[in-house]
Amino acid sequence: MTDSSPRASGQCHCGAIRYSMPTAVEHHALCNCQDCRRHSGAPLVGWALVGQDELDVSGTPKIYASSEHGRRHFCSDCGTGLFYTNESIFPGKIDVQSATLHDPDLIPPGAQIQTAERIGWMERLGSLPAFERYPPFE
Repeated sequence: MTDSSPRASGQCHCGAIRYSMPTAVEHHALCNCQDCRRHSGAPLVGWALVGQDELDVSGTPKIYASSEHGRRHFCSDCGTGLFYTNESIFPGKIDVQSATLHDPDLIPPGAQIQTAERIGWMERLGSLPAFERYPPFE
């Protein structure tokens, strides 16, 4: 790759698939849609969009057709979701699940999307008790 812009790296849980991408992304959004929640098992998913030619991947993700045009790429060994493509919405681009980056703070999110589908209790996260590590049972 001839581009000398700063890059970030990431991987799946087991390390079978590794990648690097530019830190200058088109957008980084936290998605609240049911489709992302269902695929990830998480209340929201961070997506950082780059050109497909800007993403370097070692290993071969399995690709699942999650909708008519949507394709979810994940590790077939450990199940980690990694990438999303949709040629009808963003041709030539790929969304990277930003929480799989080694240093997710390198690419701060700029927005929440699909908030119409957000889980109700997500709106009060700031009011819940917070613990730096797993708390002891009482």
